[in-house]
Amino acid sequence: MMIDRNSPIPQYYQLQTWLVEQIEQGIFKPDDKIPTEEEIVEQTGLARATIRQAIQNLVNSGYLIRKRRLGTFVLRPEKDQGKKTIIAVMVHDIRSGYASEFLRGAGDEAARNGYSVLLCNTDDLYVHADFHANQILNYGISGLIYMPTAASAEKNSVIVDRFRRRDIPVILFDREIPGQNLDFVTSDNYRGAYDLTCFLIAKGHRKIAITLSTIFSSENARFMGYRQALADHGIPVDPANNFTFQERLIESPFEQFARKILAHRDHYTAIFAGNDAMAHIIYRISREQGIAIPDQLSLVGYDDLPVTNMHRIALTTIHQPIYEMGQESMKLLIRRMNGEGGEPIRIELRS
Repeated sequence: MMIDRNSPIPQYYQLQTWLVEQIEQGIFKPDDKIPTEEEIVEQTGLARATIRQAIQNLVNSGYLIRKRRLGTFVLRPEKDQGKKTIIAVMVHDIRSGYASEFLRGAGDEAARNGYSVLLCNTDDLYVHADFHANQILNYGISGLIYMPTAASAEKNSVIVDRFRRRDIPVILFDREIPGQNLDFVTSDNYRGAYDLTCFLIAKGHRKIAITLSTIFSSENARFMGYRQALADHGIPVDPANNFTFQERLIESPFEQFARKILAHRDHYTAIFAGNDAMAHIIYRISREQGIAIPDQLSLVGYDDLPVTNMHRIALTTIHQPIYEMGQESMKLLIRRMNGEGGEPIRIELRS
């Protein structure tokens, strides 16, 4: 058991990964007792708190079970009792037009195949995803479609591993989890952002600000598309116009951030908002400040949600095939539930 103390990977996670590998490879079999804390301390020199964190994560993930006075054992996976017809879908925010459109596509496809959908709303929080995972694993489901939360890759991996441990197929949509090789359904965010930036350039803009969260793979791809479009037109990327952030800003914090963006309006002539919800907030605050869109400032969004039609002028946005993403996610999940094996599949629909 080797722990790399110079690695940026947390030591508890290194131990956790090693234990999972021993279980998956059959070295530790169901009902086997794993080494005690004392034995792991002797082998690794890790602190007891670090060891307990790794073991508790694996208990939460369904790999291990603690037995009082006996120790910690590999949990035997539960056997399915007949065919279950419930599929769980975990979304980031049920209030968003994105989630409702995705669910419509997934739900329609599920119904066509005799399945029902169990909806779980995470509010983009790991603690909510963890709660729902506990509930639906006890409830009994056939498969999971999961939009990773704004938490770390390690925490999102804990969620999906709990289902995979029980041989429940998992499909990710819109956001990938670094280090997890799973079936994934998305749209071509890079191309969509590239085309939208080229649209602004064709309108005469050379100073284009961008705001989005680069913690999500989908929005990070949009950022890359934006940068490439500028480069292909010989326009240098201006750091002063980069309003990206490394977190999820819900409505009130993003309102404050939007005011900061608009305070630097002399640096740019157009704003590329990473999604329509952001564009909607920027539009509203611009009106409050007497900034006329599009006469004084051009603004574009991404997703083509109904919110873009709520303004006095229709905002330019990139259409994302969200309904179709829901359909394709469900189709792929049903194939996996019906026993189709093979390497993980990536489905990327054109925006």
